[in-house]
Amino acid sequence: MSDPLRQELLEIFVGRATKRYGLSEINQLQHALQSAAHAEADGAPPATVLAALLHDVGHMIHHLGENPAARGVDDHHEALGAEWLAERFGPAVSEPVRLHVEAKRYLCTVESDYFSKLSSDSVLSLELQGGLMSPGEVEAFRANPHHAEAVRLRRYDEAAKDPRAATPDFDHYLRHVAACRR
Repeated sequence: MSDPLRQELLEIFVGRATKRYGLSEINQLQHALQSAAHAEADGAPPATVLAALLHDVGHMIHHLGENPAARGVDDHHEALGAEWLAERFGPAVSEPVRLHVEAKRYLCTVESDYFSKLSSDSVLSLELQGGLMSPGEVEAFRANPHHAEAVRLRRYDEAAKDPRAATPDFDHYLRHVAACRR
């Protein structure tokens, strides 16, 4: 008997994630696999590996078309994706996803060289997503119990845009689903 959640994830990521990822030379599936591979290589816990794999699901379930940031639209993919994930997984998966855009804003604010590490599409979306954080926003972000995993996830996300990277396949990471599902 097939697992409906596994089938749903495969339909989204293998069925819909083969279009180009923003302005980069990879597609959404390659980006997801690279993010998860970075998390796994870093020794991250299963929930963080799964969050890295699924962090951009919001891009694939909204109805705004491809690359809305290029049209000046923030798709709020982090909130949409986190809500979708929270129906299927616990907060160790959904909350770092909810915070990964805030983590980008945070890192650009507190690390002087982080902005220079952003890809061109991340620079484009940063302003739409609120730009640098105010001191109050930094404090509020740090107070969130999931902020450290969100920062880890953000670093995997930014590093996952190599058109030549080799990764395990999607099924390799789905082994974490059973341990993390609701």
